[in-house]
Amino acid sequence: MNFTKEQATLSETKPLRYFDLILAVFVMVLIVSNVASSAKIIDWGVNLLGLPLAFDAGTLLFPISYIFGDVLTEVYGFKNARKVIWIGFLCLAFSSFVFWLVRIMPAESSWQSMVGQDAYNAILGGMSSGGLVIASILGYLTGSFSNAIVMALVKSITRGKFLWVRTISSTLVGEFIDTAVFILIASLTNVFQWNLFWTLVITNYIFKVGIEVLMTPLTYLVVGRLKKGEGLDITDPGRDLNPFRFRS
Repeated sequence: MNFTKEQATLSETKPLRYFDLILAVFVMVLIVSNVASSAKIIDWGVNLLGLPLAFDAGTLLFPISYIFGDVLTEVYGFKNARKVIWIGFLCLAFSSFVFWLVRIMPAESSWQSMVGQDAYNAILGGMSSGGLVIASILGYLTGSFSNAIVMALVKSITRGKFLWVRTISSTLVGEFIDTAVFILIASLTNVFQWNLFWTLVITNYIFKVGIEVLMTPLTYLVVGRLKKGEGLDITDPGRDLNPFRFRS
């Protein structure tokens, strides 16, 4: 079921039953994964050609946001996906501001003796430090929009067929840009040590793309249910895919 431009326009004006739920889960995963990224680097002791496959903890969750991004673009079209990406950006920026505000506020004496400001700075300070905030936001924006644009373009080219081709191809592009931008800026601002650069880039990319591939059957199931439940299947041929256009 692929809507024409006129049918898609009419459908976009109807009430959406599940859009708000997907938006909420998307933002939740985005915020939690960024907090986890600043909290811990995980090493399972696995090596690839002598390169340790360690990764930041946010990698466990962040690929799920790309799956939701695929679902949003596939079912609701690029315009609605663009709206969700910008809402996620505002929520991520606000959470960083809150962590920064908490970090600079004076500590209570018993908390200071039991936990201490240094512990807060080491674990959660990354969410409020300039380097990780900039890395997270720029990586998220460039990666998410690259993913959505590729998803929309490939859907138009394939005329709505071969969902797996567009989910995987969009992930290959979006996750590469996101990972490269995030790790590069985080390393330049001393959030991550340079000796971990290639370890984090390669491990994060392999893990994120692998999750997308493994989740393809679930993506098919969710997309199919949503298209049937919403009565939507929007394709964006000839539409404006400008991430910075806020009016349709």
